Amino acid sequence: MFGDFFSRALIAGVGLALVTGPLGCFVVWRRMAYFGDTMAHSALLGVALSIILSLNMTLGVFAVAAFVAGALIILQRQATLSTDALLGILSHSTLAVGLVLVGFLTTVRIDLMGFLFGDILAVSVEDIAVIYGGGIAILAILILGWRPLLASTVSPELAEAEGLRPEVSRLVLMILMASVIAIAMKLVGVLLITSLLIIPAATARRLSATPEQMAAVAAGLGAVAVIGGLYGSKTWDTASGPSIVVMALIVFAVSLAVPAGRLFGRRPVHGA
Repeated sequence: MFGDFFSRALIAGVGLALVTGPLGCFVVWRRMAYFGDTMAHSALLGVALSIILSLNMTLGVFAVAAFVAGALIILQRQATLSTDALLGILSHSTLAVGLVLVGFLTTVRIDLMGFLFGDILAVSVEDIAVIYGGGIAILAILILGWRPLLASTVSPELAEAEGLRPEVSRLVLMILMASVIAIAMKLVGVLLITSLLIIPAATARRLSATPEQMAAVAAGLGAVAVIGGLYGSKTWDTASGPSIVVMALIVFAVSLAVPAGRLFGRRPVHGA
């Protein structure tokens, strides 16, 4: 179906960017960057457990990331530690436990660098099917739940007064992030996933006038980063995952020269 590994990488990367852009907007609006890192770090633990228990790796990573999200919610309710302290504990602990478990898997050859930094050039047709199938499901949930998600982001108190249940919206957002991390791990690696969520969304924030515009622009900028990064990787023989993130950073740096909100001629999105 897709005869060339480079074309498969482009198709997979663009498909992922179309999902991480809109979802990353909520990460930026809610200041959840550290939470994204925590869930991404837990992916390696999911990989190790999947191998030990002979589970599907995507499902294993999703299960562990979702478990970490649930653990954070439970620990936050105890109010004994600040959220950033809890995130630090969960982030480094899951990464360390994952690395220790990988060390015990002496009979299985594991490409640790591939899991940490991704290998988008090794993507298969089956991986593309998972990315687009999962991506369509994630975008459908975002679209259907856009109003409660946005309302609980802008003002949780007002959303609760309107009967929108902001805690449910927060849980849904965490599950969606776990899903993205599960399908993105093979492409950009556990250490770079959060960058693809945050950088295009942060760039789009300066250029957009409404939340909807910001989501669309973030998706487009993510696609530009993927395409530019892959061609740069091919030209200069650099690692593909980091090259995509570097391209996203370049786009962000260039956007700083554009007056905020200039893309649509209105004030940029600051609230949300």
